[in-house]
Amino acid sequence: MENAVSLSINNQIGTLQINNTALSNALSRAMMTEIADTLEQLNRDDSVRVIVIQSQGQKTFCAGASLKELSTLSSDEEATHFFSGFAHILIRMQQMKKLIIGRIQGKVVGGGLGIVAGCDYVIAHQNAAVKLSELSIGIGPFVIAPAVIRKIGATAFEELSLAATQWRNANWSMQKGLYAEIAQDFDALDEKVQERANEFAAYPIEAVKTLRAWHWKNTANWQIELFENAAITGKLARQETTQSKLKSYFKK
Repeated sequence: MENAVSLSINNQIGTLQINNTALSNALSRAMMTEIADTLEQLNRDDSVRVIVIQSQGQKTFCAGASLKELSTLSSDEEATHFFSGFAHILIRMQQMKKLIIGRIQGKVVGGGLGIVAGCDYVIAHQNAAVKLSELSIGIGPFVIAPAVIRKIGATAFEELSLAATQWRNANWSMQKGLYAEIAQDFDALDEKVQERANEFAAYPIEAVKTLRAWHWKNTANWQIELFENAAITGKLARQETTQSKLKSYFKK
């Protein structure tokens, strides 16, 4: 059976892949831990000069949090622990000494958008629409908010978070600064990702590390803020109305 999160290293490029197509690449708490741990492993590996984050399949990059797991949370503490998984991923991305390229081949929902926003350079397929759906089930994108706002600004984040049932297309995401390039087909997507990965891997590592730290210099408070936001989200996720919405979703 294929691992839900896999890692390959080739020619100084480390590729982290999410493999959960049966659930639209939604993330369980265990998968979040594995992603965070894999990022830490890549950060420590001197043979890796650049990182690519991608997912299996063609339709969905990441559907965010596993709604099935959310519907089984039995306490506020357990819910906070669940959403802290996104915090751990984003903090690992913040702490990286190497550039991260996002290969976004399909739609992005909820917490998946946080992973996209944590990448330094994002190349997306033309069908890679985005949506922050949290409000529609009774929670909010609080944990990923600092990362998304850092990338697209507060106004665009407000628009996205309030339009919880509406998609924004790849062109919108590029205009707002979330995507750097858009590919018209999957072959072009792979070519662009490989080209940028080779380019970034050739940069002097100390210069990359210094520049990346400068890019992320206003995020020191994330170590506290993201976990506080996880507690806020966890409490909302345990509300009766939210749990009813989640359970009804699986009865459809």
